[in-house]
Amino acid sequence: MKKYLSLILLFVVFFARCKKESSDIPDQDSIRLSGIDTINDSLKWSSELQTWTIMGFLFSQAKLVSYPGSPNPDITVETDGTLANIILQSNNYKNSFYLAGEFGNATLAEQAFDSLTSPTILQWAAKADSLKANQIWVYRSGTNHYAKLRIVNTFSKTASPNNYAECVFEWVYQPDGTLTFPGK
Repeated sequence: MKKYLSLILLFVVFFARCKKESSDIPDQDSIRLSGIDTINDSLKWSSELQTWTIMGFLFSQAKLVSYPGSPNPDITVETDGTLANIILQSNNYKNSFYLAGEFGNATLAEQAFDSLTSPTILQWAAKADSLKANQIWVYRSGTNHYAKLRIVNTFSKTASPNNYAECVFEWVYQPDGTLTFPGK
């Protein structure tokens, strides 16, 4: 009898520990898969990393994260130094951006964004160059997960010691690795 009780106790402890460890992993259902967010290229000092960092956006966790950092962001924003050109970049060493369309106003861009469910990618680009409001981009991560982005607004200004760029974007992330997004 003691043997059976010991075995049962061992199983209870084992399963309780397994449950605790698995609860430490973020539940994909609790992470938002869409939203409107803003990124900029302001440098911030990280006392933890002992270096200057920039905040970018990580779609898989739906939040701003620092670059450098762990994990690194999927996208960051910058200017080319002229203020006329705002750029989204990735840190995954592959061509990751596709311009799916440019629209004359926000209403047309929103409609196209909402109805973009299965884009056909002709050729990926290394960066999202010449960002403007009412553009729609498709992003491919280093792990071949996808997001669609609608550029809501961009802003740049001369600042010291570096110029400043900002991008407001609406996004939908596809965590299952397919290039199919839900429609509205």
